Amino acid sequence: MNDTILWQTRHFVYQHFADTTHAPSVDVTAAHFNISAEEATDYYKELHNRHAFFLDLEALTIRMANPFSGIPTDFKVHANGKTYYANCAWDMLGIPAALHTDAIIEAVCTESNDTVQLEVKDGKVTNSELLVHFPLSFSHWYDDLVFT
Repeated sequence: MNDTILWQTRHFVYQHFADTTHAPSVDVTAAHFNISAEEATDYYKELHNRHAFFLDLEALTIRMANPFSGIPTDFKVHANGKTYYANCAWDMLGIPAALHTDAIIEAVCTESNDTVQLEVKDGKVTNSELLVHFPLSFSHWYDDLVFT
């Protein structure tokens, strides 16, 4: 396995998310690097094993490339004229940081089912009366990453 292509694959996945709001398929990644789908699959699996992103191993699709979600969630981030999905409250704040841009965030509060809206402007949350609560410590997030 070529370490250079491995890390270029990671970069490509993140750039693809930033540009399109969704993850590239194995085939798209293979075509980009002019490698076989099997080789691209091996790179995806290795990046999954290194926690660079999280795969749905059965479908070989990227479920999470933190802070981006590969599936629709209750955490929508509107930035640069696009709507991104975040994996959780932590990641909804990470998307504007990763993109170095302002954003409007819509999130559904898990406990109340109310929709809340946050604005990130110049790297700061403008409506500071809202709090994000993390019921599970970071050290346990990978115990069950989808649930977390």
